[in-house]
Amino acid sequence: MGVWASENWFNVLSAVGIVASLVFTAVSLRSETRIRRIGNLLTLTSNHREIWSQLFDHPSLGRVLSPTADLSKVPMTLNERWYANLVIQHLNSAFEAIKSGLAVKPDGLAKDVGWFLSLPIPQAVWKAIKLLQNEDFAEFVEACISRGGEGFRDKKGAPLH
Repeated sequence: MGVWASENWFNVLSAVGIVASLVFTAVSLRSETRIRRIGNLLTLTSNHREIWSQLFDHPSLGRVLSPTADLSKVPMTLNERWYANLVIQHLNSAFEAIKSGLAVKPDGLAKDVGWFLSLPIPQAVWKAIKLLQNEDFAEFVEACISRGGEGFRDKKGAPLH
């Protein structure tokens, strides 16, 4: 064993160095992934805050959140349609980021989606644009609406709420 070690010390040392560098790379990638997910969550939160702050800047958009908005008496305005569409598109971006593992999934997402899209104005906008959405996103939203945001699972059976 002593002769073999003296003849192959460089190979052993090289192999140990390679294994150590692979372990270091794996740990670094894991840490980088965690940091990127948190960064993406902060970006989504910032965008979320920007969208919802428009309700304070434009009080006329408040009707979008009214469960008693009667669209047969007072039709939806272009600004209300635009705002509800903006929220849905933001939701789509968040859904894709979460589905891809690029962002942390917030608790209660399905309940929030079910609540928002059960309101008259967002519901009308959703009905108008759902055919333009990706199938998995549309299934998620429809499940959130029909189940009140409870118990939706993806095609593999994993909970999405």
